[in-house]
Order: sequence, then C-alpha cells, then structure tokens
Amino acid sequence: MGEIKIGRMVMGVCQTNCYFLYRDGAQECVVVDPADQGTRIYDALQKNGFRVAGILLTHGHFDHIWGLDALRNAVNGAAEADGTEQVKAYAHEAERELLRDVHKNVSEQAGRPCSTFADEYVKDGQKLCLAGMDFQVIATPGHTAGGCCYYVQEAGILLAGDTLFAESVGRTDFPTGSMGTLVRSIKDKLFVLPDETKVYPGHGERTDIGHEKEYNPFLA
Repeated sequence: MGEIKIGRMVMGVCQTNCYFLYRDGAQECVVVDPADQGTRIYDALQKNGFRVAGILLTHGHFDHIWGLDALRNAVNGAAEADGTEQVKAYAHEAERELLRDVHKNVSEQAGRPCSTFADEYVKDGQKLCLAGMDFQVIATPGHTAGGCCYYVQEAGILLAGDTLFAESVGRTDFPTGSMGTLVRSIKDKLFVLPDETKVYPGHGERTDIGHEKEYNPFLA
C-alpha cells in the first residue's frame, strides 16, 4: 500500500483547515472538517481524481460544518448515479445536539444558521477503517462537549480540530466549552502520544506533540 498523505484546503471566514487524507496512488480519500463551500471541496477533489470515502468531523462549530451537507449531497448523488455505496459523516456521540442546535454551534450568531447531523456517532477509542486507512477516535472534550481528535498511528498524524493548536488551545467560551476539561483532555489523551506525532489543527499551521509539551503556554 502507498504512503499516507495529507492535503489541506483553507476555507471560509475563519480560515478553517479542511484536510483530506489518501494513500499515494489511490483514488479514495477521507475529508476532515468540510468547513464551507462543500460543492467547491467536492469539485476540487474530483478534478484531482479523488473519490470521497468518508467525512470526519472533529466537532460541530459552524466553521467546521458549513460545507458538510453540500459535500455529502454531492458525493452521495454521484454514488447513487454510479450504483456505489453511500458515504457517511462521522462525529463523536456527545456532539449530536450541538450539530443540530444553531445556537450551540454558533451558526445563528455567525449569520448562517446550520442544523446538521452525522450519519454515524462514534465512541472514544473506536477505530474507523476508511479508504484503506485506520483512524482512532480520541475523545477530547473541552472546546465542545463532543470534540474529538482522529489519530492515524501508521502515519504519525493527529487531526486535532480546535482542541490543540501550535502553542495554543481552542477557545472555551462557546456553549459546552470548559477550559479545565480541555487542558485535562490534552494532557491525558494527547500528550501520551509519541513526541514526533504531527498535529494538524483546525486553524493555523502544523505542529507536533513534543513541541507543544515544551512550548505551549496554556499547558505548562
């Protein structure tokens, strides 16, 4: 099997990172956090020869889900036409209400109310095999009650959403947020990963676990 690779599109008013992972030489990919303009994401991937095999949500805030329905509809419309299997979106089980509630997911305040859903709600420690890649769910509540990260052990990749940033952490002043819970999640769930683990956050540039252990001022 080819090496696991990761690409990024920066989308929407909050400059949110929408990632896609795939094996070198393969056509299937997994999209993480379709932040906005789902049809544009679909068209860009299709233009480059990719077929979406799954959609992972790290949490349900507006700037990570605005593109979900359009992307899912485009992918599944093509799947229906081809007679292939429908694609699912995945989120942690504790994020169900926030995805649905336009106040809690802050989409109403942001001016574009968005109520959506995951096709499958996952649990802490669950493993998903999508497009020939294994993703381990790591529940990291704090930014939101149902926030989670996805760990790809084979590639040493952590998709961190808004839990952990380069020398920063996610804000906790929105509904269901808690700074104490967030700090515990990072220290107990993420800082036990190998130091060389590459962290791909929901905003900004990549970092790694070892760097954040040493230099993140919120986690001293």
